[in-house]
Amino acid sequence: MQPDNQGSIVPMMGVATSRPVFSVAIVGLGYVGLPLATLAARKGHTVIGIDISEGRVESINSGVSPFYDAELTRQLQETKLKAATDFSHVRESDVIVVCVPTPVRDDHSPDLGPLEGACRGILPHLAPGSLVIIESTVNPGICDSIVMPILESTGLKAGIDFELSHCPERVNPGDANWHVENIHRVAGSHTERGLERTMAFYSSILTGNIRPMASLKEAEAVKIVENTFRDINIAFVNELAMSFDKMGIDVVNVIDAASTKPFAFMAHYPSCGVGGHCIPVDPYYLIEEGRRWGFEHEFLSLARTINNKMPRFTVELLERALSDRGLKLAGSRIAILGLAYKGNIDDMRESPSNEIIHELRERGATAIAFDPFVPAKSDAASLKEALTGAQGAIVATAHRVFMDLDPETFTEHGVRVVIDGKNCLSKSRFATADLTYRGIGR
Repeated sequence: MQPDNQGSIVPMMGVATSRPVFSVAIVGLGYVGLPLATLAARKGHTVIGIDISEGRVESINSGVSPFYDAELTRQLQETKLKAATDFSHVRESDVIVVCVPTPVRDDHSPDLGPLEGACRGILPHLAPGSLVIIESTVNPGICDSIVMPILESTGLKAGIDFELSHCPERVNPGDANWHVENIHRVAGSHTERGLERTMAFYSSILTGNIRPMASLKEAEAVKIVENTFRDINIAFVNELAMSFDKMGIDVVNVIDAASTKPFAFMAHYPSCGVGGHCIPVDPYYLIEEGRRWGFEHEFLSLARTINNKMPRFTVELLERALSDRGLKLAGSRIAILGLAYKGNIDDMRESPSNEIIHELRERGATAIAFDPFVPAKSDAASLKEALTGAQGAIVATAHRVFMDLDPETFTEHGVRVVIDGKNCLSKSRFATADLTYRGIGR
């Protein structure tokens, strides 16, 4: 069951000649749980989805994804997936997968409340022989120190009466190439038998490979390391962007040129901030766990500090550009194009747009947000309405509809300054336009 010595992905284990059919309960029907539940249903398993949101459950049962995803809505309408708020359905399932969020509080400390709540919801209905899999991202040791004691509090014992495993979620919303079915996974378990059952379940729904880990703690560490790696590298290029802005160097051209080296370089790009549920959150879990063991992750903490500066830097970039044109930020109307944390989705979790808007209003500007994927949270009903009367605009999300904008779209509405917070516009086209264009580090 151990990984191979070279650390490569190994094929999935526990694959029988005839695919087993599982009775599955997915707890948490958000961006991770719902695609997984739909996939399991499509693969022929009996699936019940459980979520505490009545509105979300109602939407799913009507065949409509509660968040923007046209393909997922199509799949929902073609499956027999049912959703409920009642945890008692867990009793009917031999595989229970927990996919609830693990956010951080305002002080960046880990908030395990949703995970603990899900485990307590499962607890009264946990039947002997069940396999419980945690997909929620947690720091190393949480399954052993928090999840297991909750599930054992009725007298059932992990590894004897039920199995406990961890298979950290890997999703990339909006990615047409990598999705829940084909992304490679890792899994760890409390026992060898639990790992075998976990591998058998995932092998029945995935086309990607799954790598067995030696323990729950190792599996937990994988996801934290993945996202912390990205956070650190993004912090590096964000700091370069702030430095190169003063030097008059286009950091994107430099990164693209560095990418011509065929080894030992992986391109990351700067932006107005890091968003999403993973990259700006997961490092704090590792930082907190390190402190619990008497270790201070100085490098990780610095990366978080740098990345958290980017919304303010973006607003300062706007303020300087307005000043160069004889305008003041205070009293100006500023269009914020995009509320989602990444392009062509409606997920606003940890979006830098929130901090940008807050910073603008703190400095006396009027911030008007527009996002075609998040109309309910937008201040303007259309791009035209957002731009009309605005002295400046910040492109905060790389939606395709924004990436295709030309300089004339801004100038015809009187916009004098455009800050390209995602470096997604054509710099050459905007450089010759009758407005001031600034990218992040370019």
